[in-house]
Amino acid sequence: MKVIHLQDLGTRDYKETLDYQKELFEEILQTKQNNRNENLNIKTKNYFLFVEHPHVYTLGKSGNINNLLLTKKQLTEKKISYQKVDRGGDITYHGFGQIVGYPILDLENFFTDIHKYLRYLEEIMIKVLDEYGLKGERSDGETGVWLDVGTPFARKICALGVRSSRWVTMHGFALNVNTNLGYFDHIIPCGIRGKAVTSMEVELGKKIDVIEVKEKILKHFTELFGASPQLLSKGEELDSI
Repeated sequence: MKVIHLQDLGTRDYKETLDYQKELFEEILQTKQNNRNENLNIKTKNYFLFVEHPHVYTLGKSGNINNLLLTKKQLTEKKISYQKVDRGGDITYHGFGQIVGYPILDLENFFTDIHKYLRYLEEIMIKVLDEYGLKGERSDGETGVWLDVGTPFARKICALGVRSSRWVTMHGFALNVNTNLGYFDHIIPCGIRGKAVTSMEVELGKKIDVIEVKEKILKHFTELFGASPQLLSKGEELDSI
């Protein structure tokens, strides 16, 4: 069975985490390059990072800055960071009470299909939400996971945005668990007008155990990818793994 190295980084600055992602991403790419150049067959590693970010808006490489509705001064006043990044997608928010996951995988260890990879990430979130009695769905042409698709009440609960190079992935998903949704009022989330954003807390009417949700995400992730998690370093305890 394939191994995925797991790290829970706790609460960590977005830029610092991005730099760390890039280190792991480049490490995998370098291993692949060395294998090619020197006719080696060294196995590439796969990583999965959990993290919670302080308030930050991130804009994807094809995003529109006009979807950020605050000035630089207002961002400073509200203590919100801003970062332009090299993932797909438009603008989104990361903050406290949100589970962010960054799978840094060599898809050649699994399958070479980026669209299948995105659908797998969506499927994991759909399975997790189902365990809480919430019907997560895909929305045609809109990456991520939604509730009440096809109705005037459609609302997004999980955003996705990834980058890949030579089948190595980075960036990932952001699931709103106990997130303060007021921060989404300052952007046009994912550049999509007229659709709301929600959280598990809002939908279920109570605070949700974040550690429990992480355990469920990891369970479905490893099952779907046919992998075994290996803890790289102690972050928050994931007792059921």
